Amino acid sequence: MTTKLNIIQIVRRFGPVGGMERYVWELSREIAAAGHQLTVLCEELCADAAPEGVAVVSLGGIRKKPRWLAHLRFSKRVSDWLATHPEYQHHIIHSHERTNVHQFTTFHGPPFAKVKDKPWWKRISLRILANLYLERRELCGIQVKAIIPNSTLIANALNDYYPEISKRLAAPITPGVADIPKCVERVVDTDAGVIGFVGKEWKRKGLDMAVKIVTELRHNRPKLSFIVVGPNPDAVRHLFAHWPEERYQLLGETDSAPLYAQFDLLLHPARQEPYGMVIAEARAAGVAVLISDACGIADELDNASVLALDAPISTWAKACDDRMNGINQMRESSDVVIRDWQVVAADQIACYRQYWNT
Repeated sequence: MTTKLNIIQIVRRFGPVGGMERYVWELSREIAAAGHQLTVLCEELCADAAPEGVAVVSLGGIRKKPRWLAHLRFSKRVSDWLATHPEYQHHIIHSHERTNVHQFTTFHGPPFAKVKDKPWWKRISLRILANLYLERRELCGIQVKAIIPNSTLIANALNDYYPEISKRLAAPITPGVADIPKCVERVVDTDAGVIGFVGKEWKRKGLDMAVKIVTELRHNRPKLSFIVVGPNPDAVRHLFAHWPEERYQLLGETDSAPLYAQFDLLLHPARQEPYGMVIAEARAAGVAVLISDACGIADELDNASVLALDAPISTWAKACDDRMNGINQMRESSDVVIRDWQVVAADQIACYRQYWNT
């Protein structure tokens, strides 16, 4: 009989409220469903209830800014909690944050160390020094057994900036896709349609560029609607200063899974995207996508779905129009290899077993 594992997952916000957060949520649920004991340490539970079999310990909210200080404070709370709960000392500790007590860490974003590529005068600040320290501590701590990148793109970047971790760098474990409501067959009028954008970190994911693209497209499609999921509405409302209120929706931080069925096209002109979980989810729902070539998932898509990040806005707008004109054919099948979260959990369990006794 296979030994059941005792596992702690660490994430600041536990719930299906963002790309990384959904990854931890789904992974935790499937690991628990497989019969392993799983506890989550977090600031807060961002859902009505935890998945069945998952124990949640909420350590309390922390001021979000400055981010490096929030990381430090959360890390201290985690360390303090573990120090006062010795019954967990033999658990597998798997972090998704900048902690220093974990044996396993999943790396969800581009390494902060890329700042080293900038001129030296742009690297002299407390923020940069603190973030470099936190990242190195997360990756290079003596207790760390394995670093799990969530894409090949991230694995290559980690190898470039931290060659000393090569022996602890595990194979990438890419995100899965849960059951997502499928788009229904419908005809998209040539002067209308619904474009969606999903992403909390809206600057990195290119919302400002998406607004320009959709603004250009509205010359041909005046009845076009734009739905934005993820960012705080107050933080991005200025981007829509000259838009008719009925032509856009700012839904804020919410579960995006049931919303894909409303989209005719997912627009994702990200400046930097390690993988692109929302893109895989959209395709699983049968939604057409148009993304930048800065997304890790781009290699899995057909050429018509990917555009150079630096292409002119007019080129992006025309590509959106072309994608929406061919919408019915796009909904017939998904061009992305869809991984079930059970497979992701099985890969992660195998990783624990491979590295635990190293």
